[in-house]
Amino acid sequence: MIRSIINNHSTSIIRIILVWVIQVFYFSISAQDKQAHNPIIFADVPDMSIVRVGDTYYMSSTTMHMSPGVPIMKSTDLVNWKLVSYAYDTLVDNDAMNLDNGRSTYGRGSWASCLRYHNGIFYVTTFAQTSGRTHIYTTKDIEKGQWKKSSFKPSHHDHTIFFDDDGRVYMIYSAGKLKMLELNADLSGIKPGTTEQVIIENASAPAGTNIMLNAEGSQLFKVNGKYYLFNIVWPRGGMRTVLIHRADKITGPWEGRVALQDLGVAQGGLIDTPDGKWYSYLFRDYGSVGRIPYLVPVKWEDGWPVLGVDGKVPETLDLPSSKGLIPGIVESDEFTRKKGDRPLPLVWQWNHNPDNKHWSLEERKGYFRITTGRVDTSFYLVKNVLTQRTIGPECTGSTLIDVSKMKEGDFAGLALLQKKYGQVGVQFENGVKSIVMVSAESEKPVEMQRITLSQNTVYLKAECNFRDKVDIATFFYSLDGKNWKSIGTPLHMSYTLPHFIGYRFGLFNSATKTAGGIVDFDFFRIQDSLTVQSTVK
Repeated sequence: MIRSIINNHSTSIIRIILVWVIQVFYFSISAQDKQAHNPIIFADVPDMSIVRVGDTYYMSSTTMHMSPGVPIMKSTDLVNWKLVSYAYDTLVDNDAMNLDNGRSTYGRGSWASCLRYHNGIFYVTTFAQTSGRTHIYTTKDIEKGQWKKSSFKPSHHDHTIFFDDDGRVYMIYSAGKLKMLELNADLSGIKPGTTEQVIIENASAPAGTNIMLNAEGSQLFKVNGKYYLFNIVWPRGGMRTVLIHRADKITGPWEGRVALQDLGVAQGGLIDTPDGKWYSYLFRDYGSVGRIPYLVPVKWEDGWPVLGVDGKVPETLDLPSSKGLIPGIVESDEFTRKKGDRPLPLVWQWNHNPDNKHWSLEERKGYFRITTGRVDTSFYLVKNVLTQRTIGPECTGSTLIDVSKMKEGDFAGLALLQKKYGQVGVQFENGVKSIVMVSAESEKPVEMQRITLSQNTVYLKAECNFRDKVDIATFFYSLDGKNWKSIGTPLHMSYTLPHFIGYRFGLFNSATKTAGGIVDFDFFRIQDSLTVQSTVK
């Protein structure tokens, strides 16, 4: 009897312990799910500059040769971001940005921007090799307001703008040997009588002497009366590294140290939360998807910001969990518009400046129409390629096109755009329409497969696997939108410096013989998974 009572009591204790263990496990999983995860955005959002205004954060980034440019994103938690505007519609109107006379500006356009808020005005500054100028954009309403623009020569590389407490405005810029200029109060140009001065002779020094990429990407902050200058440096044989210099005066002297060296996460700055927490926003090169944003917690020790957890970039953060990239950074589009809608949602950008005479959302309601305006011999020079980002770790883009109004020699469809691009589309050649897959993996376009098409509509799809930097894309077509068949060969995607941007989905229509051919796109849909196959070998 006693033994039975003891056995029953032991069984009850074991059950209680098991229930407790299960509850702890599920609570742990639930708590983890409520945390933010690095990367914060699994898409090409490099060169971030972030400001906080009250309890709202705004971020600018780089999209180079894309138009419109310098995207502005908004968040209330540093994790979930949504596009709200662009600093400009057109950087410059010249042959390179217009893809005219055989010229282009891939990998150039506008580079790293600096976003600042001062006395009720938002300032975005950037620089461009394409124009040879430093560009200034200002607005009182960063989400809906009009941007005023000005510019001056020369193009100051990787500059940071700083409004000091005494009302003076400075710009720090260059690489390795960091320089400073004083600007007019309205940033309209260099203050008369100002001379350039070197503030740090060798900013790379804290990382050693064997340097592959000298210290650049300056971002300056002032905390508790001290100046903190963030830079990126890349030691040869090592990884992208965060450097911080600090000083009591903006002119120096400056003392520097290595602040973070983990996973190659680097280049960015500081941001605080309304409740007094600090983070550093940085990015990481992640193969063909591009340069993706990370956040690392910051604590202060002996007057220095200390980045990371025990010197490492954490996988999870004490911030709200992500609600996903859709519809914040990318989104599907059925091309239907209500009165008052933007012609194109902000997720769309043109590859270079568009030719607005040759695209329309009005000529055929519910469709995006591209009409070829000239003959081209290279996909890199085709106008009106409408793009948006790919996203990781996996994504799928699909569309339905009507090719009934194509002309002989036309090729139209869905692309994955980078220097080593891939295309799936319809080509009209010798009176026959065919579904064709083209690969430029060798940096030259090669037709990989051709299938005769006997109808005027076809569904097209491209799947991207960026997981663990696999960087493989596969192309598909369907005649009914249900049964999909692969076409061509998998594209081994590569992030190349000549384009300096992550792969993008692109809708295109190109002519090789006669201008005037028309293609209508019924929709573009993006998903954060592989929809035809679960894995790509």
